[in-house]
Amino acid sequence: MALAHAKYVAGEGKWVFRALRMDAARGEAVEEDLLRASHTAGTPLAGLPVSIKDNIDIAGEATGAGCKLLEDVPAATSDAAVVARLRAAGAVIVGRTNMSELAFSGLGYNRFYGTPANPWDRATRRLPGGSSSGAAISVTDGMAVAAIGTDTGGSVRIPAALTGLAGFKPTQARVPRDGVLPLSTLLDTVGPLARTVADCALLDRILADDPRPLPAIDGPFRLCTADDFMLADADETVLSAYASVRSILQGCGMSIDALPAGVFKEVPQYVMRGSFSSEEAWARFGKEIEARPQNIDPRIAERIARGRSITADDHKANLAALGAMRERFERAMVAYDALIAPTVPIVAPLIRDMADDDKFRRANALVLRNPMVANLLDAPSLTIPCHLPGTAPVGLMLIGPRLSDRRLLAIGLALEPLLSAGAG
Repeated sequence: MALAHAKYVAGEGKWVFRALRMDAARGEAVEEDLLRASHTAGTPLAGLPVSIKDNIDIAGEATGAGCKLLEDVPAATSDAAVVARLRAAGAVIVGRTNMSELAFSGLGYNRFYGTPANPWDRATRRLPGGSSSGAAISVTDGMAVAAIGTDTGGSVRIPAALTGLAGFKPTQARVPRDGVLPLSTLLDTVGPLARTVADCALLDRILADDPRPLPAIDGPFRLCTADDFMLADADETVLSAYASVRSILQGCGMSIDALPAGVFKEVPQYVMRGSFSSEEAWARFGKEIEARPQNIDPRIAERIARGRSITADDHKANLAALGAMRERFERAMVAYDALIAPTVPIVAPLIRDMADDDKFRRANALVLRNPMVANLLDAPSLTIPCHLPGTAPVGLMLIGPRLSDRRLLAIGLALEPLLSAGAG
Protein backbone atom coordinates (compact mmCIF):
# COMPACT_ATOMS: atom_id res chain seq x y z
CA MET A 1 0.00 0.00 0.00
CA ALA A 2 1.37 3.38 -0.96
CA LEU A 3 2.36 5.43 2.10
CA ALA A 4 0.69 8.81 2.54
CA HIS A 5 1.20 11.19 5.43
CA ALA A 6 -1.94 11.69 7.49
CA LYS A 7 -2.77 15.36 7.66
CA TYR A 8 -5.69 17.41 8.81
CA VAL A 9 -6.68 19.60 5.88
CA ALA A 10 -8.09 22.73 7.48
CA GLY A 11 -10.33 23.57 4.55
CA GLU A 12 -12.29 20.31 4.52
CA GLY A 13 -11.12 18.45 7.61
CA LYS A 14 -13.72 20.05 9.85
CA TRP A 15 -16.42 18.47 7.65
CA VAL A 16 -14.57 15.20 6.97
CA PHE A 17 -14.32 13.91 10.53
CA ARG A 18 -16.90 13.62 13.28
CA ALA A 19 -14.07 12.83 15.70
CA LEU A 20 -10.29 12.74 15.43
CA ARG A 21 -8.11 10.35 17.45
CA MET A 22 -4.93 12.43 17.41
CA ASP A 23 -3.38 11.31 20.72
CA ALA A 24 -4.47 7.69 20.40
CA ALA A 25 -3.32 7.52 16.78
CA ARG A 26 0.10 8.94 17.67
CA GLY A 27 0.48 6.37 20.43
CA GLU A 28 -0.47 3.52 18.11
CA ALA A 29 1.93 4.77 15.44
CA VAL A 30 4.78 4.94 17.97
CA GLU A 31 4.08 1.33 19.00
CA GLU A 32 4.28 0.25 15.35
CA ASP A 33 7.56 2.15 14.94
CA LEU A 34 9.02 0.40 17.99
CA LEU A 35 8.00 -3.00 16.65
CA ARG A 36 9.59 -2.17 13.31
CA ALA A 37 12.79 -0.98 15.01
CA SER A 38 13.00 -4.23 17.00
CA HIS A 39 12.69 -6.22 13.75
CA THR A 40 9.48 -7.80 14.95
CA ALA A 41 7.62 -9.43 12.07
CA GLY A 42 5.73 -6.72 10.26
CA THR A 43 1.98 -6.51 9.81
CA PRO A 44 0.31 -5.67 6.49
CA LEU A 45 -0.78 -2.17 7.53
CA ALA A 46 1.98 -1.42 10.03
CA GLY A 47 1.53 2.19 11.14
CA LEU A 48 -0.64 3.23 8.19
CA PRO A 49 -3.50 5.69 8.91
CA VAL A 50 -7.00 4.38 8.16
CA SER A 51 -10.28 6.22 8.78
CA ILE A 52 -13.50 4.60 9.99
CA LYS A 53 -17.05 5.64 9.07
CA ASP A 54 -19.19 7.02 11.89
CA ASN A 55 -21.59 4.05 11.84
CA ILE A 56 -18.87 1.54 12.83
CA ASP A 57 -18.04 0.92 16.50
CA ILE A 58 -14.71 1.95 17.99
CA ALA A 59 -14.36 0.99 21.66
CA GLY A 60 -14.86 3.95 24.00
CA GLU A 61 -16.43 6.17 21.32
CA ALA A 62 -20.04 6.93 20.46
CA THR A 63 -21.34 5.68 17.12
CA GLY A 64 -23.37 8.64 15.88
CA ALA A 65 -23.95 7.64 12.23
CA GLY A 66 -23.74 11.29 11.19
CA CYS A 67 -27.13 11.93 12.79
CA LYS A 68 -28.17 14.42 15.45
CA LEU A 69 -30.77 11.91 16.68
CA LEU A 70 -27.88 9.77 17.97
CA GLU A 71 -25.79 12.48 19.62
CA ASP A 72 -26.49 11.11 23.10
CA VAL A 73 -25.86 7.39 22.47
CA PRO A 74 -23.45 5.71 24.90
CA ALA A 75 -19.92 4.86 23.84
CA ALA A 76 -19.32 1.49 22.23
CA THR A 77 -17.94 -1.09 24.65
CA SER A 78 -15.87 -2.92 22.04
CA ASP A 79 -14.47 -2.52 18.55
CA ALA A 80 -16.50 -3.68 15.56
CA ALA A 81 -15.09 -6.89 14.10
CA VAL A 82 -13.64 -5.04 11.11
CA VAL A 83 -11.89 -2.50 13.37
CA ALA A 84 -10.39 -5.31 15.42
CA ARG A 85 -9.07 -6.93 12.24
CA LEU A 86 -7.56 -3.65 11.06
CA ARG A 87 -5.84 -3.11 14.41
CA ALA A 88 -4.46 -6.65 14.30
CA ALA A 89 -3.05 -5.83 10.86
CA GLY A 90 -1.25 -2.79 12.30
CA ALA A 91 -3.56 -0.02 11.08
CA VAL A 92 -3.63 3.27 12.99
CA ILE A 93 -7.23 4.45 13.30
CA VAL A 94 -7.11 8.21 12.77
CA GLY A 95 -10.75 9.13 13.26
CA ARG A 96 -14.45 8.69 12.60
CA THR A 97 -15.60 10.10 9.26
CA ASN A 98 -18.70 12.15 8.54
CA MET A 99 -21.51 10.63 6.50
CA SER A 100 -25.04 11.07 5.24
CA GLU A 101 -27.43 10.83 8.19
CA LEU A 102 -27.99 7.17 9.18
CA ALA A 103 -26.34 6.21 5.84
CA PHE A 104 -29.64 7.06 4.15
CA SER A 105 -28.50 9.07 1.12
CA GLY A 106 -26.09 8.55 -1.76
CA LEU A 107 -25.12 12.21 -1.97
CA GLY A 108 -23.01 12.72 1.15
CA TYR A 109 -24.95 15.86 2.08
CA ASN A 110 -25.31 16.52 5.81
CA ARG A 111 -27.20 19.63 6.88
CA PHE A 112 -26.21 19.34 10.56
CA TYR A 113 -22.51 18.48 10.44
CA GLY A 114 -21.53 19.93 7.08
CA THR A 115 -20.61 18.44 3.74
CA PRO A 116 -16.97 18.08 2.63
CA ALA A 117 -16.43 19.33 -0.90
CA ASN A 118 -15.34 17.12 -3.77
CA PRO A 119 -11.64 17.73 -4.57
CA TRP A 120 -12.40 17.83 -8.30
CA ASP A 121 -14.05 21.26 -8.00
CA ARG A 122 -13.51 22.98 -4.69
CA ALA A 123 -14.22 26.38 -6.23
CA THR A 124 -17.89 25.65 -6.90
CA ARG A 125 -18.12 23.08 -4.06
CA ARG A 126 -19.57 19.86 -5.36
CA LEU A 127 -20.86 16.87 -3.43
CA PRO A 128 -18.46 14.08 -2.47
CA GLY A 129 -21.07 11.31 -2.80
CA GLY A 130 -22.29 9.20 0.06
CA SER A 131 -23.15 7.94 2.33
CA SER A 132 -19.40 7.44 3.05
CA SER A 133 -18.63 11.08 2.26
CA GLY A 134 -15.94 11.84 4.81
CA ALA A 135 -14.37 8.45 4.10
CA ALA A 136 -13.68 9.42 0.49
CA ILE A 137 -12.30 12.88 1.27
CA SER A 138 -10.08 11.54 4.06
CA VAL A 139 -8.29 9.58 1.31
CA THR A 140 -8.34 12.12 -1.53
CA ASP A 141 -6.91 14.79 0.79
CA GLY A 142 -4.21 12.58 2.29
CA MET A 143 -5.64 12.36 5.82
CA ALA A 144 -5.65 8.55 5.54
CA VAL A 145 -4.22 6.03 3.12
CA ALA A 146 -7.54 4.21 3.06
CA ALA A 147 -11.02 4.42 4.53
CA ILE A 148 -13.57 1.88 5.67
CA GLY A 149 -17.18 2.57 4.75
CA THR A 150 -20.45 0.73 4.51
CA ASP A 151 -22.35 -0.03 1.31
CA THR A 152 -26.08 -0.83 1.40
CA GLY A 153 -27.01 0.74 -1.94
CA GLY A 154 -23.68 2.07 -3.20
CA SER A 155 -22.36 4.02 -0.22
CA VAL A 156 -18.72 2.97 -0.75
CA ARG A 157 -18.70 2.99 -4.55
CA ILE A 158 -20.64 6.24 -5.11
CA PRO A 159 -18.20 8.51 -3.22
CA ALA A 160 -15.25 6.58 -4.64
CA ALA A 161 -16.53 7.10 -8.19
CA LEU A 162 -17.40 10.78 -7.72
CA THR A 163 -13.98 11.61 -6.21
CA GLY A 164 -11.72 9.48 -8.42
CA LEU A 165 -10.97 6.62 -6.03
CA ALA A 166 -11.31 2.86 -6.16
CA GLY A 167 -13.98 1.31 -3.92
CA PHE A 168 -15.09 -2.25 -3.27
CA LYS A 169 -18.34 -3.81 -2.04
CA PRO A 170 -17.96 -7.47 -1.03
CA THR A 171 -20.43 -10.32 -1.07
CA GLN A 172 -22.26 -9.76 2.20
CA ALA A 173 -21.28 -12.94 4.05
CA ARG A 174 -17.53 -12.44 3.58
CA VAL A 175 -17.02 -9.45 5.91
CA PRO A 176 -18.55 -9.46 9.41
CA ARG A 177 -20.95 -6.66 10.35
CA ASP A 178 -20.76 -7.10 14.12
CA GLY A 179 -20.56 -3.63 15.62
CA VAL A 180 -21.88 -1.87 12.52
CA LEU A 181 -25.10 0.12 12.92
CA PRO A 182 -27.57 -1.60 10.56
CA LEU A 183 -29.43 0.10 7.75
CA SER A 184 -30.69 -3.06 6.08
CA THR A 185 -29.61 -6.39 7.49
CA LEU A 186 -30.41 -7.94 4.10
CA LEU A 187 -28.17 -5.58 2.12
CA ASP A 188 -25.52 -4.00 4.38
CA THR A 189 -21.85 -4.61 3.57
CA VAL A 190 -18.53 -3.18 4.78
CA GLY A 191 -15.81 -2.29 2.29
CA PRO A 192 -12.74 -0.15 1.54
CA LEU A 193 -12.10 3.07 -0.36
CA ALA A 194 -8.52 3.61 -1.52
CA ARG A 195 -6.44 5.07 -4.33
CA THR A 196 -5.86 1.79 -6.18
CA VAL A 197 -7.45 -1.59 -6.75
CA ALA A 198 -4.39 -3.22 -5.18
CA ASP A 199 -5.00 -1.29 -1.96
CA CYS A 200 -8.66 -2.33 -1.98
CA ALA A 201 -7.61 -5.94 -2.48
CA LEU A 202 -5.21 -5.76 0.48
CA LEU A 203 -7.89 -4.28 2.71
CA ASP A 204 -10.44 -6.84 1.54
CA ARG A 205 -8.03 -9.61 2.49
CA ILE A 206 -7.84 -8.15 6.02
CA LEU A 207 -11.54 -7.31 6.43
CA ALA A 208 -12.64 -10.74 5.16
CA ASP A 209 -9.80 -12.60 6.92
CA ASP A 210 -9.07 -14.22 3.56
CA PRO A 211 -5.30 -14.75 3.26
CA ARG A 212 -5.41 -16.14 -0.28
CA PRO A 213 -3.60 -14.12 -2.94
CA LEU A 214 -5.62 -12.83 -5.86
CA PRO A 215 -6.03 -15.58 -8.46
CA ALA A 216 -4.00 -15.50 -11.65
CA ILE A 217 -6.23 -14.15 -14.38
CA ASP A 218 -5.77 -14.61 -18.10
CA GLY A 219 -7.47 -12.14 -20.41
CA PRO A 220 -8.97 -10.99 -22.57
CA PHE A 221 -12.13 -10.94 -20.47
CA ARG A 222 -15.69 -11.65 -21.44
CA LEU A 223 -17.73 -8.63 -20.36
CA CYS A 224 -21.42 -7.84 -20.50
CA THR A 225 -23.62 -4.77 -20.08
CA ALA A 226 -27.14 -3.79 -19.08
CA ASP A 227 -27.04 -0.39 -20.77
CA ASP A 228 -30.82 -0.23 -21.22
CA PHE A 229 -30.97 0.17 -17.43
CA MET A 230 -27.60 1.64 -16.45
CA LEU A 231 -27.38 4.44 -19.04
CA ALA A 232 -30.88 5.90 -18.58
CA ASP A 233 -30.62 9.66 -17.88
CA ALA A 234 -26.80 9.55 -17.91
CA ASP A 235 -25.12 12.88 -18.55
CA GLU A 236 -22.80 13.59 -21.48
CA THR A 237 -19.60 13.47 -19.41
CA VAL A 238 -20.40 9.98 -18.14
CA LEU A 239 -21.56 8.74 -21.55
CA SER A 240 -18.35 9.98 -23.17
CA ALA A 241 -16.09 8.39 -20.54
CA TYR A 242 -18.00 5.11 -20.73
CA ALA A 243 -17.81 5.04 -24.54
CA SER A 244 -14.06 5.59 -24.31
CA VAL A 245 -13.73 2.73 -21.82
CA ARG A 246 -15.62 0.37 -24.08
CA SER A 247 -13.39 1.32 -27.00
CA ILE A 248 -10.23 0.74 -24.95
CA LEU A 249 -11.39 -2.66 -23.71
CA GLN A 250 -12.55 -3.84 -27.11
CA GLY A 251 -9.27 -2.62 -28.58
CA CYS A 252 -7.53 -4.97 -26.15
CA GLY A 253 -9.51 -7.91 -27.53
CA MET A 254 -12.24 -8.08 -24.91
CA SER A 255 -15.78 -8.98 -25.89
CA ILE A 256 -18.62 -6.80 -24.59
CA ASP A 257 -22.11 -8.23 -25.03
CA ALA A 258 -25.46 -6.74 -24.07
CA LEU A 259 -27.52 -8.86 -21.69
CA PRO A 260 -31.17 -9.25 -22.70
CA ALA A 261 -33.25 -6.15 -21.97
CA GLY A 262 -35.01 -6.23 -18.61
CA VAL A 263 -32.38 -8.18 -16.69
CA PHE A 264 -33.02 -5.79 -13.77
CA LYS A 265 -36.69 -5.21 -14.46
CA GLU A 266 -37.65 -5.83 -10.83
CA VAL A 267 -35.80 -2.76 -9.53
CA PRO A 268 -38.43 -0.09 -10.37
CA GLN A 269 -41.21 -2.11 -8.71
CA TYR A 270 -38.99 -2.68 -5.68
CA VAL A 271 -38.39 1.06 -5.36
CA MET A 272 -42.09 1.81 -5.75
CA ARG A 273 -43.12 -0.66 -3.05
CA GLY A 274 -40.50 0.70 -0.66
CA SER A 275 -37.02 -0.55 0.12
CA PHE A 276 -35.77 -2.95 2.77
CA SER A 277 -33.76 -0.02 4.11
CA SER A 278 -36.87 2.12 4.63
CA GLU A 279 -38.67 -0.78 6.27
CA GLU A 280 -35.89 -1.55 8.75
CA ALA A 281 -34.93 2.07 9.42
CA TRP A 282 -38.52 2.97 10.29
CA ALA A 283 -38.71 0.06 12.72
CA ARG A 284 -35.38 1.10 14.28
CA PHE A 285 -35.66 4.91 14.31
CA GLY A 286 -39.29 5.77 13.63
CA LYS A 287 -40.17 6.65 17.23
CA GLU A 288 -37.12 8.91 17.58
CA ILE A 289 -37.95 10.67 14.31
CA GLU A 290 -41.54 11.29 15.40
CA ALA A 291 -40.41 12.54 18.80
CA ARG A 292 -37.61 14.82 17.51
CA PRO A 293 -38.23 15.65 13.85
CA GLN A 294 -36.07 18.77 14.19
CA ASN A 295 -33.01 16.55 14.65
CA ILE A 296 -33.03 14.96 11.19
CA ASP A 297 -33.06 16.28 7.63
CA PRO A 298 -36.71 16.07 6.55
CA ARG A 299 -35.69 14.52 3.21
CA ILE A 300 -34.01 11.66 5.11
CA ALA A 301 -37.00 11.38 7.46
CA GLU A 302 -39.29 11.28 4.43
CA ARG A 303 -37.40 8.33 2.92
CA ILE A 304 -37.36 6.44 6.21
CA ALA A 305 -41.06 7.13 6.81
CA ARG A 306 -41.88 5.21 3.64
CA GLY A 307 -41.17 2.12 5.71
CA ARG A 308 -44.26 2.82 7.79
CA SER A 309 -46.55 1.92 4.85
CA ILE A 310 -44.69 -1.19 3.62
CA THR A 311 -47.03 -4.14 4.14
CA ALA A 312 -46.26 -7.80 4.70
CA ASP A 313 -47.33 -8.43 1.11
CA ASP A 314 -44.92 -5.72 -0.09
CA HIS A 315 -42.10 -7.32 1.87
CA LYS A 316 -42.92 -10.73 0.43
CA ALA A 317 -43.04 -9.30 -3.09
CA ASN A 318 -39.67 -7.63 -2.59
CA LEU A 319 -38.11 -10.89 -1.44
CA ALA A 320 -39.55 -12.68 -4.47
CA ALA A 321 -38.22 -9.97 -6.77
CA LEU A 322 -34.78 -10.29 -5.19
CA GLY A 323 -34.77 -14.04 -5.71
CA ALA A 324 -35.84 -13.79 -9.34
CA MET A 325 -33.25 -11.14 -10.20
CA ARG A 326 -30.44 -12.97 -8.44
CA GLU A 327 -31.24 -16.27 -10.17
CA ARG A 328 -31.43 -14.58 -13.59
CA PHE A 329 -28.15 -12.72 -13.08
CA GLU A 330 -26.21 -15.74 -11.81
CA ARG A 331 -27.44 -17.81 -14.74
CA ALA A 332 -26.39 -15.11 -17.22
CA MET A 333 -22.96 -14.68 -15.66
CA VAL A 334 -21.93 -18.25 -16.37
CA ALA A 335 -20.85 -16.91 -19.76
CA TYR A 336 -19.09 -13.76 -18.52
CA ASP A 337 -16.33 -12.57 -16.24
CA ALA A 338 -18.03 -9.33 -15.17
CA LEU A 339 -20.77 -6.85 -15.97
CA ILE A 340 -19.57 -3.30 -16.63
CA ALA A 341 -21.44 0.00 -16.34
CA PRO A 342 -20.90 3.56 -15.17
CA THR A 343 -20.86 3.43 -11.37
CA VAL A 344 -22.91 6.63 -11.24
CA PRO A 345 -24.71 8.06 -14.31
CA ILE A 346 -24.04 11.71 -13.44
CA VAL A 347 -21.07 13.77 -12.29
CA ALA A 348 -21.01 15.20 -8.77
CA PRO A 349 -23.84 17.73 -8.26
CA LEU A 350 -23.34 21.11 -6.63
CA ILE A 351 -23.72 21.24 -2.84
CA ARG A 352 -25.74 24.46 -3.07
CA ASP A 353 -28.36 22.75 -5.25
CA MET A 354 -29.22 20.40 -2.39
CA ALA A 355 -31.25 23.15 -0.73
CA ASP A 356 -33.83 22.45 -3.46
CA ASP A 357 -35.87 19.41 -2.39
CA ASP A 358 -36.66 18.30 -5.95
CA LYS A 359 -33.03 18.49 -7.03
CA PHE A 360 -32.01 16.55 -3.92
CA ARG A 361 -34.53 13.78 -4.59
CA ARG A 362 -33.67 13.47 -8.29
CA ALA A 363 -29.90 13.45 -7.73
CA ASN A 364 -30.17 10.95 -4.89
CA ALA A 365 -32.29 8.56 -6.96
CA LEU A 366 -29.86 8.76 -9.88
CA VAL A 367 -26.64 8.18 -7.94
CA LEU A 368 -28.12 5.18 -6.12
CA ARG A 369 -29.74 3.50 -9.11
CA ASN A 370 -26.78 1.71 -10.71
CA PRO A 371 -24.75 0.63 -7.67
CA MET A 372 -27.78 -0.55 -5.69
CA VAL A 373 -28.19 -3.37 -8.21
CA ALA A 374 -25.12 -5.15 -6.80
CA ASN A 375 -26.53 -4.95 -3.28
CA LEU A 376 -29.84 -6.42 -4.41
CA LEU A 377 -27.91 -9.20 -6.18
CA ASP A 378 -25.61 -9.74 -3.16
CA ALA A 379 -22.81 -9.59 -5.73
CA PRO A 380 -19.27 -8.21 -5.33
CA SER A 381 -18.77 -4.88 -7.06
CA LEU A 382 -15.78 -2.67 -7.73
CA THR A 383 -15.46 0.89 -9.04
CA ILE A 384 -12.33 2.08 -10.88
CA PRO A 385 -11.62 5.65 -12.04
CA CYS A 386 -11.95 6.01 -15.83
CA HIS A 387 -12.17 9.74 -16.57
CA LEU A 388 -9.86 11.94 -18.63
CA PRO A 389 -7.27 14.07 -16.82
CA GLY A 390 -8.70 17.36 -15.62
CA THR A 391 -12.31 16.31 -16.09
CA ALA A 392 -15.01 15.33 -13.63
CA PRO A 393 -14.33 11.96 -11.97
CA VAL A 394 -16.25 9.03 -13.46
CA GLY A 395 -16.14 5.45 -12.21
CA LEU A 396 -16.36 2.21 -14.14
CA MET A 397 -18.33 -0.34 -12.11
CA LEU A 398 -17.67 -4.07 -12.31
CA ILE A 399 -20.17 -6.58 -10.91
CA GLY A 400 -19.34 -10.27 -10.64
CA PRO A 401 -21.24 -13.39 -9.58
CA ARG A 402 -21.86 -13.90 -5.87
CA LEU A 403 -18.72 -14.94 -3.94
CA SER A 404 -16.40 -14.17 -6.87
CA ASP A 405 -14.87 -11.32 -4.84
CA ARG A 406 -11.17 -12.14 -5.16
CA ARG A 407 -11.53 -12.97 -8.84
CA LEU A 408 -13.35 -9.68 -9.47
CA LEU A 409 -10.57 -7.76 -7.71
CA ALA A 410 -8.03 -9.58 -9.89
CA ILE A 411 -9.97 -8.55 -12.99
CA GLY A 412 -10.07 -4.99 -11.73
CA LEU A 413 -6.32 -5.07 -11.11
CA ALA A 414 -5.80 -6.18 -14.72
CA LEU A 415 -8.13 -3.50 -16.12
CA GLU A 416 -6.82 -0.62 -14.00
CA PRO A 417 -3.64 0.07 -16.04
CA LEU A 418 -5.65 -0.01 -19.26
CA LEU A 419 -7.83 2.79 -17.89
CA SER A 420 -5.08 4.70 -16.12
CA ALA A 421 -4.06 6.61 -19.24
CA GLY A 422 -7.53 8.15 -19.18
CA ALA A 423 -7.97 8.37 -15.44
CA GLY A 424 -7.37 11.60 -13.55
